[in-house]
Amino acid sequence: MIENITMKIINFSNKREEDYEKYKLVEKAQGGCDESFEVLINLYKEYLYKMAFLHMKNEHDALGIYQETIYKAYINIFKLRNPRFFKTWITKILINNVNQKHRHDNKFKDEKVEDYIGEISYSSIEENIDLYDAIDSLEEKYKTSIILQYFHDLNISQISEIMECNENTVKSYIRRAKKKLYDILKEDK
Repeated sequence: MIENITMKIINFSNKREEDYEKYKLVEKAQGGCDESFEVLINLYKEYLYKMAFLHMKNEHDALGIYQETIYKAYINIFKLRNPRFFKTWITKILINNVNQKHRHDNKFKDEKVEDYIGEISYSSIEENIDLYDAIDSLEEKYKTSIILQYFHDLNISQISEIMECNENTVKSYIRRAKKKLYDILKEDK
């Protein structure tokens, strides 16, 4: 019992120290330190790429969204009001880039030509292909809320910040998305 409490205290202390280090990196990056920005991006690169891939479903588009997100974050980092919310802020940039890409693709859907086929490792994706297809078929607001909560372990308040809507609206999106996913997956069986 005492060992568990001690471990929780140590883990909490380590988390606070890690958060403080990230906070300082963001402050330095806002001050113009390119090395600090690079370290920050290295901390979040896997998270950002996974988020982009979950939305875009192909490596080429996901890399484009990832690069555009980093570029926009770099040139706009001075606009970040609170360094503690860097992850939320950069996630919001990524989601906006995804939405912009979807709007662009829908506008020129008939003219779209696929000239690049990346090699994607499907080993883990194949296992969950029905789930991924079902998530992909959801409306954007439902898809985004599900991905943020279940693939990136964000809480309701963080999701509402990213999606720029009320927390109750996010809860409603998640509840409706789960219902739609259940219906879709039930049909497939």
